Amino acid sequence: MMQLEGSLDVVTACELAQVSRAGFYREYAEHEPRQEEAEVRDAIQRIVLENRCYGYRRVTAELRQQGREVNHKRVLRLMREDNLLCLRKRHFVLTTDSRHPYGIFPNLTKDLPLTGINQVWVADITYIRLREQFIYLAMILDAFSRKVLGWALQETLEASVAVAALDYALRERAIAPGIIHHSDQGVQYAAKDYVEKLLAHGFRISMSRKGSPWENARAEAFMKTLKSEEVYLRQYRDLADARNSINDFLERVYNGKRLHSALGYRSPNAFEKDAAAIISPSRGVAL
Repeated sequence: MMQLEGSLDVVTACELAQVSRAGFYREYAEHEPRQEEAEVRDAIQRIVLENRCYGYRRVTAELRQQGREVNHKRVLRLMREDNLLCLRKRHFVLTTDSRHPYGIFPNLTKDLPLTGINQVWVADITYIRLREQFIYLAMILDAFSRKVLGWALQETLEASVAVAALDYALRERAIAPGIIHHSDQGVQYAAKDYVEKLLAHGFRISMSRKGSPWENARAEAFMKTLKSEEVYLRQYRDLADARNSINDFLERVYNGKRLHSALGYRSPNAFEKDAAAIISPSRGVAL
C-alpha cells in the first residue's frame, strides 16, 4: 500500500478527501512525471550555478554522483530548454572575443565610495522553482540605499526579463546622466537591446569580472535575503501567485519595513528619506 508523507496511507487520505482511489492514482500518474522533471531541473540549475563552466556531460556525471538516474541526452535537452547552454557559452566567449557583438565592460565600482542614491544601480537575475516549472526574477537595486527600484518575473531567461526590470526602475526614478549600472557578464546584460537602453539613458556600464560574484555583493546579498525570507517560505501555485507574493514582499516588507544593519537599522525607504535632506542637488541626484 502506498504511503504518503507522514503516517497517512492512500486509503485513509482518499476517505478524508472524499475522492476515489482511482481518481487519486490518475492524478498521481499525471503529475508525478512533471514533478520528477522539475526536481531534475532544480538539480541542474544548482550544479550550473555552482560550476558555470560545466557542460551537459559534466552535469550528467554530477547528477549520477548524486544518485539520479539520468542520461546525457535528457540533460542536454533540459539545459537547452532552460537556456543554460547558451548562457554558459556566451558568458565565457564575451571575456575573450573582442569581436563578439556582445561586448563586456570594466568594473567601475571597485573602491568607489557610495555617497548618495542614483550613484550606482546594481542588477542581477535568479531563478525560482514552482511545482512543475522555473520562473526567473530580474531586479534593479540602488547600491546606496539597498532599495529595490525595479523587478520583473517571467518564464524566460531571455534579455526581456532584464529589460522589463530596467523599464520598471526607470519609471520609478528620475536619473541624471553618469549613473553607473553594474551587473555580472550575463548575456542578458550584454545584449544589444539592454546596452542600447542603458546608453540612451546616460548610464555608465560596469560589469564584474568573470568568476567574481563578490564584485556584485549587494545584489548577491539581496537575492539571499529574498530567497531566505520569502521564496523558501512559500509554495507558489503559479506565476501569478508568485508575482503577487513577491510584489508584496518587495514593496511592503523589504523596501518599507525590513531593517538593514548597513543602513543604521532603517528600511530602504526610511534611509532614503533621511538621506534626501543632505544630498546636494548640484550633484544631479534625483529621487
